[in-house]
Amino acid sequence: MKLIRYIYQHIIKPYLGTFDGLSKEVWWLAFITLINRAGTMVIPFLSLYLTKHMGFSLGKVGWVMSAFGIGSVIGSWIGGRLTDKIGYYKVMFFSLVGAGFMFVYLQYLETFQSLCLGVMGVMILADMFRPAMFVALNAYSKPQNKTRSVTLIRLAINLGFSAGPAVGGFIITKMGYSGLFWVDGITCVLASILLLLVLHPKSARILDEVFVENPKSVWKDTPFFIFFAAMVIFGFVFLQYFSTIPLFYRDIIKLTESEIGLLMAMNGFLIFLLEMPLIKTLESGRHHKIRFIIIGAVLMGTSLLLLNLGHWVLIVVLGMLLMTIGEMILFPFSNSFVIDRAKGGKQGQYMALYSISFSIAHIFGHNSGMHLIEKMGYSNTWFIMFELSLVAVLLLVWLKRKVLSEELHVLNDHCIKEGNRYRR
Repeated sequence: MKLIRYIYQHIIKPYLGTFDGLSKEVWWLAFITLINRAGTMVIPFLSLYLTKHMGFSLGKVGWVMSAFGIGSVIGSWIGGRLTDKIGYYKVMFFSLVGAGFMFVYLQYLETFQSLCLGVMGVMILADMFRPAMFVALNAYSKPQNKTRSVTLIRLAINLGFSAGPAVGGFIITKMGYSGLFWVDGITCVLASILLLLVLHPKSARILDEVFVENPKSVWKDTPFFIFFAAMVIFGFVFLQYFSTIPLFYRDIIKLTESEIGLLMAMNGFLIFLLEMPLIKTLESGRHHKIRFIIIGAVLMGTSLLLLNLGHWVLIVVLGMLLMTIGEMILFPFSNSFVIDRAKGGKQGQYMALYSISFSIAHIFGHNSGMHLIEKMGYSNTWFIMFELSLVAVLLLVWLKRKVLSEELHVLNDHCIKEGNRYRR
């Protein structure tokens, strides 16, 4: 009994305390995201499905993944534009319903051309959700809770991904790949129904509505585009964990699909368990958000380099652990950085471009990774990815200098205005 009380007082209660202050609407948005992402079992297994079940070459798989990225770019941009015009609620509902039906339809496509078009169509509909969801998150969150609200959404996503691949590997073993498409479609539709029930505009509370009379153009925001370029490169490296690295696990490490699913589930489980306490600890300090983004990018690059130290399961697990820590730090703070930046402009466009940065990585990252492996092998590919991560880090260092200079300029202007007012 004393042990249970000790565990509750010193582990469970402090952990639950990291969630204090988040609004009911943010919790519902996280739960809808959890339902939606729990069914995204197809995506981690897509490269395996296309090579093993459909018999495609790595080159063709790369082109299908490029279609995936093109659809993601189009969907994110359309989602951002529509969010600014008709609101986040309608965009989220349409995205969930449309993607649900498209996921079910995707399993019936058999030719290379039809799969390219089908995957692109799925992603156009599915990724309209992302910018709308981030704008909704901003509206439902108090200003001081933005980063933790983003973290809660990420916990929902990763809990879904944690359960999804593990269950997905089991479904493939028992039912084949067809079951994955049905689960994806059904969960999207279920998420849309829940959205109707709990986040209708007439009942949801807006805690931080942002209205800018003369919004600045995102296209003139130079620091944001330095950040955008760094995120494209980072996404290029990060997405290898969802396309080429599963093939490396299978071909070189000799893991089964179920074991690959469990390894990816470890990533989601650790994020669910540790990310919120980690973010609350880091957020309580005085360090700039960009500093944490840099640390996350360094850890990600190092995780790829580790794969060249040997073909042992322990190395693979350690690489996944480093990637997970980097992901836990980078994503919440990069999301929060964009949310803060978007307050002076059109939020939908800012959040769309943030989503598009990873969509562009989808276009080139999967395809280039597949072709690099075909021509240069796994080891050289991991070295190239590590070098790309260093480029992203240099861009982020440049961004930090630009933003600090910008903040100093704003502070000086404020001091001058206050001084003039005092003299009057």
